[in-house]
Amino acid sequence: MLHIMSIIDNTIVFVKQKLENAEGGHDWFHIERVYRNSILIAQEEDCNLTVVKLGALLHDIADSKFHDGDESIGPKTARAFLENEKVDEATIQHVINIIENISFKGGNFEKKFHSKELEIVQDADRLDAIGAIGIARCFNYGGFKNRALYNPNIQPNLNMSKEEYKNSESPTLNHFYEKLLLLKDKMNTETGKKIALARHQYMENFLSQFYAEWEGER
Repeated sequence: MLHIMSIIDNTIVFVKQKLENAEGGHDWFHIERVYRNSILIAQEEDCNLTVVKLGALLHDIADSKFHDGDESIGPKTARAFLENEKVDEATIQHVINIIENISFKGGNFEKKFHSKELEIVQDADRLDAIGAIGIARCFNYGGFKNRALYNPNIQPNLNMSKEEYKNSESPTLNHFYEKLLLLKDKMNTETGKKIALARHQYMENFLSQFYAEWEGER
């Protein structure tokens, strides 16, 4: 038990160091929120809590968005760290599977791996993409990429391939329709679904206010 606690503590220190200069929506605080959400959801599920905690902490250790689309860096970085911590191979492989299968990728990505632990961490990660924090992260990333806030002449693309989604440069508001508003119906757990419902409604209200202000109606 003591060994597991020290591994979790060491993982927190490692992730904080690795993400010290990360973009604001994918920094340590994002990881911390996902970690807390994961533990909250896990309380209602039959799962391996150690795998959930490690999966949550390491799920964005090297997001491909910030590494020229290279999806192998995250799993490699996580594996090297966990091997160094003398974590058993079964746990390492499970965490790697979570990292490789957690992402939205335009909604057209077929998961090749399924586990309760992946469902929990995926729900926790998706919850952080919706609601008030989801809105803040969305516009933060749009600013980071120097995208327009909104352009009425550019419609959301709801049928993007994984590559199109990855390379999209559409206005930030389109991302609500291309991802954020879709997440409520993609939740895996009952706890995730319940929390997502309230956050989804908050985004709907925000969009209603946004368009009214854009048109000078409010």
